[in-house]
Amino acid sequence: MLRGSGGLGRGHGRLVGVTDSYRIRGGLSDGRTGSSEGALPTGALRPIELAAAAVLGGATVGLVTLGTLVPFAAALQLVAAVPMGLLAHRYRFRTQLATAIAGTLVTFVAAGLLSAENLVGVAVIGGIIGTVKRRGRGLPAATALSALAGIIMAVLTVGMLLALAKSRHLLFDNIRNLAKGVENLAARQSSLEPLGRAVSDLTDTVLHWWWAFVGGGIIAAMVASGVFSWFVLGSVLDRLTWLPGRNDLLDAPDDDRPVAPLPVTLRQVAFRYPGARADALQGIDLTVDVGEFVAVVGHNGSGKSTLTRILAGRPPTAGTVTRPGAAGLGVRGGTAMVLQRPESQTLGVLVADDVVWGLPTEYAAEVDIDALLAEVGLAGMGGRETATLSGGQQQRLAVAAALARRPTLLLADEATSMIDPEGRRDLVALLAALPRRHRMAVVLVTHHEADAAAADRVVHLANGRAVEHLPAWPRPISDPRRRPMGEPVLELRGVGHTYNRGTPWEAPALHDIDLTVRRGEALLIVGGNGSGKSTLAWIMAGLTMPTAGTCDLHEFTKTRPVHKRIGAVQLAFQHSRLQLQRQTVGEEIEDWGGRGTYAVAKALDAVGLDRGLASHSVEGLSGGQAKRVVLAAIVASHPQVVVLDEPLAGLDPGGRAGVVELLARLRDSGLTLIVISHDVADMAAVCDRTVHLRDGRLVESDAAAHVPAHDFSGGIR
Repeated sequence: MLRGSGGLGRGHGRLVGVTDSYRIRGGLSDGRTGSSEGALPTGALRPIELAAAAVLGGATVGLVTLGTLVPFAAALQLVAAVPMGLLAHRYRFRTQLATAIAGTLVTFVAAGLLSAENLVGVAVIGGIIGTVKRRGRGLPAATALSALAGIIMAVLTVGMLLALAKSRHLLFDNIRNLAKGVENLAARQSSLEPLGRAVSDLTDTVLHWWWAFVGGGIIAAMVASGVFSWFVLGSVLDRLTWLPGRNDLLDAPDDDRPVAPLPVTLRQVAFRYPGARADALQGIDLTVDVGEFVAVVGHNGSGKSTLTRILAGRPPTAGTVTRPGAAGLGVRGGTAMVLQRPESQTLGVLVADDVVWGLPTEYAAEVDIDALLAEVGLAGMGGRETATLSGGQQQRLAVAAALARRPTLLLADEATSMIDPEGRRDLVALLAALPRRHRMAVVLVTHHEADAAAADRVVHLANGRAVEHLPAWPRPISDPRRRPMGEPVLELRGVGHTYNRGTPWEAPALHDIDLTVRRGEALLIVGGNGSGKSTLAWIMAGLTMPTAGTCDLHEFTKTRPVHKRIGAVQLAFQHSRLQLQRQTVGEEIEDWGGRGTYAVAKALDAVGLDRGLASHSVEGLSGGQAKRVVLAAIVASHPQVVVLDEPLAGLDPGGRAGVVELLARLRDSGLTLIVISHDVADMAAVCDRTVHLRDGRLVESDAAAHVPAHDFSGGIR
C-alpha cells in the first residue's frame, strides 16, 4: 500500500492523496506493478479511475447544483468545469463519460432537469479543454471541438422540439402572448408604441425561424464557452500539471513475472530525472533480503526518495536491479510503502475500514483486523474515527494497512519526520520488529541518524552517492535577543475547544487555556502529537472560534477578538506548500500584500532568499525554501503576530538550523512569534519562553531570563 502525499483525506483539498493511495492500495490486483508509461490503459475502469471519478464527479455535482439553485451563485458553474477538465486531462474518455452519466442522473434526482442539463454542458466543456490540453493542442482545436459539440447539441435540441410538437406549440403560444402583452402595454404610450411593435415583429420572426435561432444560439454559446474556458479552465489545468498523474515517478512499468520483490540487488545504479543536468543517484550498490531492517540516512536532496522509487520498481537510468520477480508495488505479497505525511494516508472513516481500504473483498475477509491493530499498538481502536487519531497513531495505522497486504518488502519513506520524538522512537521500534515476526524486509528512509540505531545495516547517502559518514551539519545555537519585549499583544482566557460539540462524535481538544503573549516575544508551545497544538494555533490566528473562553488581540488602543481581525495574526502551516497558491514566488508574495518589485525584494531579503527567486515557480521549491517563501509572504502582509505550526517538520539538520537562524532575525526585527513545535532542543535556541501542552491543557511554563518591558511597536515595515 502506498499512502499518497496529498491531503484530501484530512481536509486540505488536494486530490493527490486519494488517487495515489487508491492506485497502489487497490488498483493493481492483476499482479502488475503499473501501467506502461506514456500509454493510457485499456479495459474496464481501474480502481484509481473509479476513485477519481467519484471524488471529482461529486465535486462537479455539488458545484452545479449550488450554481443552479442558489441565487447569486451561478459563477460556481464556471468552477464546476475544473474537476471535469482535470478528469479529462488525466484519464481515459470512458472515465469522464461514466462520471458525466452518473453525475447527470444524481443531479436530475437531486435538483431537477435544469441542473442536469447544466451538468451535461459543464462535462462537455471540461472534457474538451482537458482533452485538448492533454494532447498538447491549442485554441483552434478547442474552438473546433466546441463548435462540433454545439452542432451535436443543436441537432439534438431541435430534434427534440420537432418530436414534441404539442409542447413546442404550447411554449411558442406562451411566448407570442407575452410579446403581444408587451405590445399592448407599449401602445398606451405613443412614444413606446414603435418599440412594442418591434418586439412583436421580432418574436414572430424568431418563432418562424425557431430552428435556426435555437440551433445557432446553441452553437454560438458552445463556441463562446469553449474560448472562454480555454483561457480560464486551461490556465487552471496548466497550474495543476505538477500534480502526480498516470506517469508519476512512483509508477513502474509492466512486469508480467510473478510477484517476488526480494532479494533485490542494485549494482552501480544511477538515476537521472527527465530534463535534469545531473544524476540524482549514482554508483549505488545495495542488496536487501528477507529478515533485514535497513536504514537509509541522508539529508534533503541526497537521493533517498529516488532510491526508494528504485526499490519500489522504478527502473534506473544506468546500472542493474535484479530480483526474482516483479516488485509488485501495491500488490498482495509485493512491495508496500508508508510515506511522510500521516494525515494524507488515512482514507477510511473508521480505523477498521482504513486497514482494508481498497483490498478486494475476498482478501479483506481474510484480514484479522484486531490482531493487526494490536500488533502496531492500536489495540481496541477499530471503531474509532480516523480523524481523531494523532499523527503517530495515523502512521501506525498506515503500517497496519500495509501489513494487511502481506508485503515482502516494506518501504518507509520519511515516515518518522512529521511526528514527535516519543512517537518517532515507538514507530522505529515497531518497524525494527516486523522482520522478526513476518517473512519480510523493512527499509526505513530518514534524515534522523537516531532512527538508524536499531537497523541491521545503515546506508548513508550524500549528493546521490553512498558515503561512509554524513557530513557534519551545524546545530542551532542559543541566540540572545537584541531588542526588548513590549506590552501584551495576544491574550487567551479560559480557552477551550471541542470538535463536533453536541454530537455523538464530540471530541474535546483544548481545556481552560490561559496564556498571555507580549509584543516582540518569541514563545514556544511544546506538545506531542494529539496534544492540541494545531487547534491552539488556529484559534490564535482567528481561523477557529473557541467553544469556550476568549482569545483577544490588543491593538494599541483597542482590544478585539482575534477572529474579528483576520490577517493581524498570520499562521504558517506545518506543510508550507499548501499555502503557496500562485505560479511564481513573486506573485505569491504580492498576493499577500507585497506590492511591487521593491516590496517583493525586501520580503525575500528578510528571510534570506535570493531576489532572483522571485521569478521561479513555486513547484520547484525545496521544503526549506517553501517555508521561507511563506514567511516572506507573511512578512509582506505586515502582521502583528505570526504563529508557526511545526516550522522544522520534514527538514534535515541543515534546514532546521537555517530556519532557527531566520526566526531569530525576525524576532529581533520586532515581530511577535508563537512557535508550536515538538522540537524543544532546536527551537529553545530562539524562543524566550516555553509552555507545555498535554492532552489539551497547559501543564507548565519555563520562562527565560527576565527581559524588561518596553514601549514597543512590533512588526516589519
